[in-house]
Amino acid sequence: MDLRILLDIARKSILTSFDNSLLLNKEFYLINFKDLSKTSASFVTLTIDDKLRGCIGTLQAKKTLYDDVFDNAKLAAFKDPRFKALTYEEYIKMKIEVSILTPFKKLEYKNMADLKEKLIPNKHGVILQHNNSNATYLPQVWEQIPVFEDFIKSLCTKAKLDSAILDGTPNIYTYEALKVKE
Repeated sequence: MDLRILLDIARKSILTSFDNSLLLNKEFYLINFKDLSKTSASFVTLTIDDKLRGCIGTLQAKKTLYDDVFDNAKLAAFKDPRFKALTYEEYIKMKIEVSILTPFKKLEYKNMADLKEKLIPNKHGVILQHNNSNATYLPQVWEQIPVFEDFIKSLCTKAKLDSAILDGTPNIYTYEALKVKE
């Protein structure tokens, strides 16, 4: 499957919020791109001038790839709690990235040194889970935070956890992502 079709779905799904007369022909996509019918997890990331403008996704596959991308694009544009709803002027300037995630796996490790050895920057997306708190960074976040210690502490902050919990070996899960970007 040409992954650029995911960018088309994401962009048009957001556009339908600005133009109520626009409807996507879901059946056309599903008939012509069979992989869109597979149950998949995805993230949709929006940027303007290389700055994050929205990012929403699912970690566990529960919907078809078509529906997951369609829904996550709208959520990234209009429901990311870090940002106001996207305006049409921003829509024109934004760039979209879609990531399809592999199922995540628990990473067994003994301590931070062991974790550092096992995490592969730019390959592994990471989920940090401790009690009722969790957060994830897609593999491409390593590009912005390439130093392991900074990456893992930032992930703790995102999960609203003190980095001291790292001494207690919280649950770490990894996944990979196949991505396409405008």
